[in-house]
Amino acid sequence: MRKKEKTIQIILIIITLMMIILRFLMNEKGRVNPDSIRYMRFAHGLPVIDNTTTPLGYPASIRFFTFFGFDEFWSSKVVGIAAFLFILFFAKKKNFYFREAVLVSALFSFLSIYSYTMSEALILPFVFLFLYAAKLIIIGNLKKWEGILYLSLALIALYNIRYSALFMIAGTGLYGLISWRKKNASVFICSAAISFAFVVLYKFLFIDHFNENYVKEFLITGLNTTPELLVELFQGLTTTFNPFIHIANPGGGIINYAIYGIGLLNIILMVFLFVKNKLSETESFFIFVAMVSIICSYFIQYFYSVNPIDYRLMAPFSFPVWLVYFRKLFHIFGIKVYVIGVLSIMTGAAFTWLSRGNYLENRKIVADYLKKEKLDKVPLKFYLIEEKDLEKIQIAELISTVNPQITLTFNPKDSLQRTTLTRHKVLQKIKIDKNKYQ
Repeated sequence: MRKKEKTIQIILIIITLMMIILRFLMNEKGRVNPDSIRYMRFAHGLPVIDNTTTPLGYPASIRFFTFFGFDEFWSSKVVGIAAFLFILFFAKKKNFYFREAVLVSALFSFLSIYSYTMSEALILPFVFLFLYAAKLIIIGNLKKWEGILYLSLALIALYNIRYSALFMIAGTGLYGLISWRKKNASVFICSAAISFAFVVLYKFLFIDHFNENYVKEFLITGLNTTPELLVELFQGLTTTFNPFIHIANPGGGIINYAIYGIGLLNIILMVFLFVKNKLSETESFFIFVAMVSIICSYFIQYFYSVNPIDYRLMAPFSFPVWLVYFRKLFHIFGIKVYVIGVLSIMTGAAFTWLSRGNYLENRKIVADYLKKEKLDKVPLKFYLIEEKDLEKIQIAELISTVNPQITLTFNPKDSLQRTTLTRHKVLQKIKIDKNKYQ
């Protein structure tokens, strides 16, 4: 049985790695979005600070791999693949949720994250390290001051990759307060306090230094009504916890009932298993921090400008839930649980094929265009009427994978400059391959 499971794991890891690569190669713009433009531009300019909208962690990791000959785009893909391999290596080395990590990484939603030029790819291995440190503290393998040190470093590292890690800091501190009678409670409280002190210092010494209006710009109340946010919460959670399809059809339709329905049934099954099969103290911590983080992600939307809850934003918080969930399923069904990973990859392969584009071909066309126009090594602007115009911004996203020195502009006067591109200017001279399922 062990030999058979090992064979399944090796095959699943190899196929997952292949799918991560195919996921961005068979996408017309290489799995990037408007935020990716900022990340790659930030990385290109380091050590000069480009903005404080994002922490330094992810751009710095991209910048690191550029020293090995990769450009910013390919460096971001190396970061994603390295994150995937590190989780599996660490899990195997420490005998810590290895079979569960293999299965979670094989889910279409997570392999999509590893292939994305977004900071969620980098934060996942650090979430894994955070969970491992917490486990050692709970089972007593780390002394008090060692536990405080390692847990604080893990939380600070998380915050330096994504600001939403503040929710995990809150969850850690709250867990310590609720279980204050336990021997290790002070470790969680102190670690959360130290991490929060870092957040405060980071705000005043870094964010305010480069952009003193950052908080004012993003603190906007009344963006959405409660009914709208609740609908988005339902849609976000049911796609996040759908093991097969994590993207609903924006145009609506009957297929969305199936997507949301599968996710809802899976959430109900999770709750049932967690209630019926008593959680260990370590598992309880994982679920508690994840739930606090998800709840905070919902309420922050009332006064902070963020994207609606979806599988990508929830990835750092859903990750520990999936680990515990699959551990429970493995205890009940054994190696049959790997079928979930196989089915998820099959669904992902079908989706990737149907929505396929040709990134390498598009990259070559754009690279030739920029070189011919002598725009390949100079700072660029891309004019848009509004950022919500997704069809037009795709051109900017594709250009950013070749020349990361591109900034979006909404000033019509800028469009008169030679180094300011528009969708019309670009498509007048080139034709890119687009998938027909936009």
